[in-house]
Amino acid sequence: MIKARRKEKIAVYLGLDVGSLSTNVVLIDDENNVVARRYLPTASRPLEAIRRGLSEIYEEVGDCVEIKAAGTTGSGRYLTGDFVGADTIRNEITAQATAAIAIDPMVDTIFEIGGQDSKYISIDNGVIVDFEMNKVCAAGTGSFLEEQAEKLDIDIEEFGDIALVSNAPARLGDRCTVFMESDLNAHQQRGVQKEDLISGLAYSIVYNYLQKVVGKKRIGNRIFFQGGVTNNKSVVAAFEKVLGKPIIVPPHFDVTGAIGREKNTI
Repeated sequence: MIKARRKEKIAVYLGLDVGSLSTNVVLIDDENNVVARRYLPTASRPLEAIRRGLSEIYEEVGDCVEIKAAGTTGSGRYLTGDFVGADTIRNEITAQATAAIAIDPMVDTIFEIGGQDSKYISIDNGVIVDFEMNKVCAAGTGSFLEEQAEKLDIDIEEFGDIALVSNAPARLGDRCTVFMESDLNAHQQRGVQKEDLISGLAYSIVYNYLQKVVGKKRIGNRIFFQGGVTNNKSVVAAFEKVLGKPIIVPPHFDVTGAIGREKNTI
């Protein structure tokens, strides 16, 4: 009796992007296809988040893949790099840019807004020529939106849809958290509609980012928007309205850091 030959496993590469709010785990193959992915809360326990992500991915595809190399990025990249025995450890700017360029070699600008920080990257002919990061003002990040959504008694998942029905977004400016919250309270007391307050918050994220992160740096015409906040449709729409340019939301926009880290290990 001839035994059936065991199916050959797929060679994959592991990418980890560990931030203060989220931990992203991705596997890609030699063709740069995403084989499996997880977007998980870090919850101040990055190693536990990694264990969970790896366990879930193993349950999903463990029997048919073989990890050839691993790489880490994000604020927790050194801790997690040691934990998983990473082959390479790269900064977040390089990881985000690598993923975007692999998706579209013509990309010239990247906006990335995460839970607690934001990044701007300028690219020319596939090469990073400028970048900026903002880790000071929380008013331009995803955590700020989540906090304000809770105060307005809405689910963050509903934020974008509610904001998009607004016809008169409240003007909240681009100042930092304490001032923006004061403006929001003042508008509430004047009876401004909830959808206008929520839309105003989306615009405030955009103005804050453009003022405090981008500043006078170049904004091209092939703009990628990456990071967890990209999931908020009203922020995407606000960027397009303010800039008068189309904003491209790439596939797997919320785990591009992990994808970019993984591509650098291939």
